[in-house]
Amino acid sequence: MVPPRQQVTESSQQEGSDVITTRKQPNPILAPHQHRALHRELLLCHRSGLLPREKPELQCVLEHRQREQHKQKEVALCPPSDLEVKLRTRLQKIQVYELEEEKKSESLQNVPEFVLVRGTLKRIQTFS
Repeated sequence: MVPPRQQVTESSQQEGSDVITTRKQPNPILAPHQHRALHRELLLCHRSGLLPREKPELQCVLEHRQREQHKQKEVALCPPSDLEVKLRTRLQKIQVYELEEEKKSESLQNVPEFVLVRGTLKRIQTFS
């Protein structure tokens, strides 16, 4: 006895042109020679520890520090632009202003409450 699924396929194959027949797909990994050569090279590099992820942590940290030092030297050699100079001066002004505000707030915390109330009453204008 033939299962119903096979009967349908046999009858559709007999009809012909409306049915698309499937083929076995080639294995994409094994097919190209270049892919196999690349995979072989990666395996050799992995075994010998040449891949960047396989470097010891100490060596990675040392390389990172060397890169940072090199960047700092490059930055130190070139003069700062006008924009950087203006931004630095503005930052310094803002920091000085914030320090003054902190000092004022600290001095106000030490003042008794009745002095603060009296100061606010002086500012209030009374219309008579």
